[in-house]
Amino acid sequence: MALPMLRRWTSRPPGLVSCLLRPGSSSVRLTRGSDSGLPPHRSPGGGPVLSAVRGYSSDRDQPQRQDQKVMVVGIPNPFIWFRTRIYYFLIRAYFDQEFNIEDFTDGAKQAFSHVSQLLSSCSFESLEGLVAKDLLEKLQEKCALLPPTHKEALAAEPSDIMYTTPGDVAIVYDDNGRKFVSILMRFWYLSSARLSEDTLEGTRVFQVAFGDKGTPQTKRLLTANYEFQREFTKGVQPDWIITRIEHSKLLD
Repeated sequence: MALPMLRRWTSRPPGLVSCLLRPGSSSVRLTRGSDSGLPPHRSPGGGPVLSAVRGYSSDRDQPQRQDQKVMVVGIPNPFIWFRTRIYYFLIRAYFDQEFNIEDFTDGAKQAFSHVSQLLSSCSFESLEGLVAKDLLEKLQEKCALLPPTHKEALAAEPSDIMYTTPGDVAIVYDDNGRKFVSILMRFWYLSSARLSEDTLEGTRVFQVAFGDKGTPQTKRLLTANYEFQREFTKGVQPDWIITRIEHSKLLD
């Protein structure tokens, strides 16, 4: 059965507070709505972002407390950085005067955490309307083949998101005059899932030790790409929807 054209949530789900705002808000707004007829996805042209992580032990004078601190340093591709700034200007000038990439990033982080946890628990019914229908079908097929440790590693708690940056921006006009804006967001997050070294071979994974030497906690730094898309055609409900989900070496 096809999804209704407009079906709003009656309550706000945990972790998605700033993502359910009034129409025209610059934050990511994910509601249950139509996801048919989406244009082809545009592949990102950005280069890799270099990241480093450093862990700090707890205070020796207070062994019962853990002062956890992680620092992630990103070096974006300057060409992509300049090009995305031009697209931000075009979005504000021709589509949404209230658009702000900082607010959008905050909303995208909350949406990423919420959706990744639903994906990890295979709650596909709850993902309807948040994720494009064709993508949701592919995710169901892929998740059915994943081992439990991989499913666990898909989930990102808000406090585990270490670094977020926009990857690429696209403005698309289709043959029917419909207008779309797509923003690819890249996330680096920590996971305590026990993944084998063979699984993560070739990825930029860092092990970070928290706590004192007696009770270390080791987490891995994983990466994910989520693409958010919104249709700006006149008369269309202004909802953002996720059209692309990638978890490096977990959900390729």
